[in-house]
Amino acid sequence: MERHPPAMFVGDALGLDFLNSIATPIDTPVDWIEDGEGYLRWLEQARLVPRDVLEEMRTRAFPGELDRVADQARSLREWFRGFLRRHKGRALAAEALAELEPLNRLLERHETYSRIAPRPAGRGPFQLQTVRRWRHPDALLLPVVEALARLVCTEDFSQVKACEGPACTLLFADHTRGHARRWCSMAVCGNRAKQAAHRHRLKKRRHRH
Repeated sequence: MERHPPAMFVGDALGLDFLNSIATPIDTPVDWIEDGEGYLRWLEQARLVPRDVLEEMRTRAFPGELDRVADQARSLREWFRGFLRRHKGRALAAEALAELEPLNRLLERHETYSRIAPRPAGRGPFQLQTVRRWRHPDALLLPVVEALARLVCTEDFSQVKACEGPACTLLFADHTRGHARRWCSMAVCGNRAKQAAHRHRLKKRRHRH
């Protein structure tokens, strides 16, 4: 039986889901990428790396190698969390580019090539497909780096929010109409807030009588 529940994907952006890979879903903090195996499981649940590639990495990696990659992923996560804290709540300015140089340096490691491959049935014979080389466990960082880079380039940082749950640490991109989202999930923190408000109203009524 796994020690951790399934990872949470409530951020509406994979880069934010990566930051949410450490969270306090109930009362105790959970780090889904606390070691190499945890990182592989998170990548699989995020659908960032094909399962067969992950299996190959498990068999090919030297002892401790995947744990080292997980260490790098956690360092990247906390570095980017600092960037997000400095900039969320307002649109990103061009001056922020200098701070993002570490992401660009990691993106330079990218190894991809194109190949002609069959199209899905009924859509013509061929398509040009981009394929990634997975030569080394360090390559497992790149899908996460791309998710963070995509977050920076496509999301409006003025709508990146922290859940209003008192003990919640989860972040999300508010894509709702009117940008009125307040909770990571209505089923969890939203429901708790409703219950707390209900208890508060009952208490006020009792004090009146």
